[in-house]
Amino acid sequence: MKVPFADLHLQYLSIKDEIDAAIAAVIKSSAFIRGPFVQKFEEEFAAAVGAAHCVSCANGTDSLYIAMHALGVKPGDEIITTAHSWISTSETITQAGGKVVFCDTDATTFTIDAAKLEEKVTSRTVGIIPVHLYGHPADMRAIMAIARKHGLWVIEDCAQAHLAEVDGQMVGSFGDAASYSFYPGKNLGAMGDAGAITCKDKSLADKMAMFARHGGLTKGEHRIEGINSRLDGLQAAILSVKLPRLAEWTAKRQEVAARYAAALGNVGGLELPETAPGRTHVYHLFVVKHERRDALAAHLNEHGVQTVINYPVALPFLAAYEHLGHHAEDFPNAFHNQSRILSIPIFPEMTEDQLAYVADTIRGFVA
Repeated sequence: MKVPFADLHLQYLSIKDEIDAAIAAVIKSSAFIRGPFVQKFEEEFAAAVGAAHCVSCANGTDSLYIAMHALGVKPGDEIITTAHSWISTSETITQAGGKVVFCDTDATTFTIDAAKLEEKVTSRTVGIIPVHLYGHPADMRAIMAIARKHGLWVIEDCAQAHLAEVDGQMVGSFGDAASYSFYPGKNLGAMGDAGAITCKDKSLADKMAMFARHGGLTKGEHRIEGINSRLDGLQAAILSVKLPRLAEWTAKRQEVAARYAAALGNVGGLELPETAPGRTHVYHLFVVKHERRDALAAHLNEHGVQTVINYPVALPFLAAYEHLGHHAEDFPNAFHNQSRILSIPIFPEMTEDQLAYVADTIRGFVA
């Protein structure tokens, strides 16, 4: 049996008629850049995540940069973020003019360790960017308490955590702004690049929209210098078809994760993802840990099971951040995890047979 890491074509086939009709409607109206399909999706997505405002943009990376620019980041400003994430989280801090300050991750949830966060705050700190990594929410209650104490803004990186919750409250609704990616493989994925920022404050939303649209909210009126980061009408229409199914797809991911836990819970040496009390995991990825990670990945791949390592090098140890001079002992959890983590297949359409085969193959390796 071959088990893909995800099956986007199968997802397309399940909603093919609606997707094809949405694409045809955009082509018929030539609404390729912004327009009614984009406005419709912005309104729908804001409602889905409980936000007052949604500003769409070209991709998730841009969403972080746009939010920081609108919040007024300037050279010398320090921004704290997690030591283990995709580089978009940290590179956009630098692009916005700030200085990256890394904080270690929690030992079990892979999210930023709130217990170590406050020690990173200095007189130059202006904000915090927690990442809801792999679909597990960060400890937003503790993070927001620290932010309020020190007068810091918070941008939640929700790229992997659409509809995740903390104590019944949706991620993205805690901070000053929230960044979303709709990269094709995300829980809510477009058929190309796409992103969005949500927030409570209309003036902040207007600033972000203006900056993303060449510095103006009306074509031809450029109040400031901006950038070109606009959501395509085709992607917006596709996302509008998929959005009503997101809750159902999320529940199916959670069902697959529960079945994995039942099948692999007693496998010696294998650590399964944990969910912290009061938090809802949406399983963008199902990340296990094993001391012989590379050998396990090779075994699975040899038997037709596709795996990915998200992410093999924690951010402080990338060549891009050598100038910061960090060492393994500075971020012990992130350093420990980077050589042990392995993402195994999880997607809403995954069958019982596929899951059983993955579990049997893992058990065969350990045996």
